[in-house]
Amino acid sequence: MTEPAFQRMSAEEYLRTEEASPYKREYVDGFVYPLHAQAGASKPHTRICTNITAHLYAAAMQAGCRLYSSDMKLRVGGSRNFFYPDVLVACGPDNPEDNFETEPCLLVEVLSPSTAAHDRTGKFGLYTALPSLQTYLLVEQAERRVYAYSRQDGEWVLEEFRGQGAIDLPCLNRALSLEEIYVGVLA
Repeated sequence: MTEPAFQRMSAEEYLRTEEASPYKREYVDGFVYPLHAQAGASKPHTRICTNITAHLYAAAMQAGCRLYSSDMKLRVGGSRNFFYPDVLVACGPDNPEDNFETEPCLLVEVLSPSTAAHDRTGKFGLYTALPSLQTYLLVEQAERRVYAYSRQDGEWVLEEFRGQGAIDLPCLNRALSLEEIYVGVLA
């Protein structure tokens, strides 16, 4: 079986064909990129995403927010880019007719060898340009380490958590500990 090639298409065509696609695809500036990593995610990657989602669910509901794990598209930069963050929390207005979110307050990417560089650079630049975003977490899966970017006085500040600690999530009025993130994954 051959790999699907990058395809050029309009944002409208991407959105129209995404639901019927046999694999997830991200859309970046007119090109569609298949997400092979999603189909073959490692157990640690999947468990970390599940842990984060499970631990934040009650706080998201209490705050009137919507919490998604890996299957909700995020529209960035008008209709130029669509991504599937590993965890997304949106608290702003909801348009039930859209099959994507546009105003996240929290985004999480669990780093994989095939996606880490893009998560750290390309997505970082696009995500942190979103006015609604308050926190962007990059979570390692081979060690207990989280890079937490938070918006403070209009600037992005990086704090690295290693081994233990808790990350403040202002939009949920809650902290998320490394113990919660890595339960059942790394001791």
